[in-house]
Amino acid sequence: MTKQTESMRVVVAASAGGPDVLTHEERPVPIPNDRELLVSVAAAGVNRPDVMQRIGDYPPPPGATDVLGLEMAGEVIAVGSAVSRYRVGDLVMGLVPSGGYATQAIVDERNALPVPRGFTLTEAAAIPETFFTVWTNVFDRAQLREGERLLVHGGTSGIGTTAIQLAKAMGAEVIATAGSDEKCRFCESLGAAFAINYRDTDFVDEVKSYTGGAGVDVVLDMVAGDYVNRNLDVLAIEGRLVQIALMQGYDVRIDLRRLMPKRATLTGSTLRPRPIEDKAAIAAALEQKVAPLWQAGKCRPVIDSTFAFEDVVAAHERMDAPHIGKVVLLMKNQ
Repeated sequence: MTKQTESMRVVVAASAGGPDVLTHEERPVPIPNDRELLVSVAAAGVNRPDVMQRIGDYPPPPGATDVLGLEMAGEVIAVGSAVSRYRVGDLVMGLVPSGGYATQAIVDERNALPVPRGFTLTEAAAIPETFFTVWTNVFDRAQLREGERLLVHGGTSGIGTTAIQLAKAMGAEVIATAGSDEKCRFCESLGAAFAINYRDTDFVDEVKSYTGGAGVDVVLDMVAGDYVNRNLDVLAIEGRLVQIALMQGYDVRIDLRRLMPKRATLTGSTLRPRPIEDKAAIAAALEQKVAPLWQAGKCRPVIDSTFAFEDVVAAHERMDAPHIGKVVLLMKNQ
């Protein structure tokens, strides 16, 4: 049984900038309130929003800690007075608005899930951010259904590898884009029916050719910029474009002539600022719909690399470089 300590080590950004601005600090261990769990963190996922926070473009929501990290997994070591599901000693993975890069972290029990049977804590730490994001955007907002086609940009990112596996497992046909032939083959190994090297070819032409001009029912996009109108070009009638990030910028001029004749829907969302209750609904859906897929081995997080907690700078350097799947921090207290 892991014991609670009086202080914990955390990672914060001393200023806005590159990976070298990340620093370790000692902080008091928080006390769990009401429905909160205090978790001794074994591993924490490293995500693109962490990079954005580091460079000063994505501050924590009001009231949240400045400690980086949106997901983690470990052992429950204390519980709030109103906690009903989990007990001290349980292994959980959780989605947090911040605070995951720490030896101990707080998570609301409604935003935590049991570690799937047969999964390591490293794998579990790589689940929450991407699976919550993909589920709420692709299946809740865009209503992707069995037999439909999904186009995933950035197919070898943490989001992309999750979306490919999950959509395939749910009976959809997946097309992915990636930045090299090697990455395209990896997307296909995960279940993509077709992968496009966007550096060598125009994904619009390739999608239209592959689908015989019919297009795709849903596009999951993290790029924005000039991709928005190009995504509208590849949508099928009644297609849905879901925007979840803005890597090429948010100031976009949309040609509505590409949207209106197709009766298309353009939507988007962010996950981090949403209320605990919203995230709880996503967690419940994952437990009902996706947990059986985890147990069956049909969806597993793709781990690119792991780094010791002390090597968080190197972990962010890896995030800034080409990679495939998730980067994970491993805490020394486990």
